[in-house]
Amino acid sequence: MPISIDVEELRALATSPETMQRAKEIRAEMGDPDVLMLGVDRLDYTKGIRHRLKAYGELLTDERLDPHKTRLVQIATPSRERLQAYRVLRGQIEQAVGRINGDHADFGDTPVIYMRRSFPKEEMAAIYAAADIALVTPLRDGMNLVAKEFVTCARDDAALVLSEFAGAAGELKRAYLCNPHDVDRLKQTITSAIDAPADERRKRMRSMRRAVSANDVHHWAEAFLASLQAAPEMPAGEGAR
Repeated sequence: MPISIDVEELRALATSPETMQRAKEIRAEMGDPDVLMLGVDRLDYTKGIRHRLKAYGELLTDERLDPHKTRLVQIATPSRERLQAYRVLRGQIEQAVGRINGDHADFGDTPVIYMRRSFPKEEMAAIYAAADIALVTPLRDGMNLVAKEFVTCARDDAALVLSEFAGAAGELKRAYLCNPHDVDRLKQTITSAIDAPADERRKRMRSMRRAVSANDVHHWAEAFLASLQAAPEMPAGEGAR
């Protein structure tokens, strides 16, 4: 029962004049880069944020990406920060961001824009619409609704780089799939998505939108309830075992 999102509501929000204008403003605020990449995650070790930053930093160092023409916006929503392991993870991520920006930033150019906070859905719709590439690269994830939200809100020629270990990969087969544990392959997948012809990206996006629309949250709820109603009743007392 792969859970989904309210596609109609989110699509209407993403295509509203206010959201489209805000998306243009966001790109301008980021310096109007040639390539705007986006990561949106809970600050959790399963989300692969460190691997993603490592791949991006190496692409800049290897000069396969230009730090003056590329931005990575990483939104990390605070999570379980009372636990020591999560505080350590936060420190590691912030150090990685600092290293990348220290090595590659110039006046007016910041390769990584890191925000440890959450945003209302209206702003998130505009952020999705502003991005060229979404990097949804968890090391393991049950579903990951960010991938479905991005597909719903993104421009037609945007691209989704998606971990094959996210549940959403079972439905979004036309994403640029990757193994985030393999940083070299992750780098190759990112550059493949960036370099792909616009027509190819549009075809992939149309296919993914059809998949998300066919199994939106309303279809999911109806299918779930129908399965419950069709299931045989449990014998008395069995549930207590």
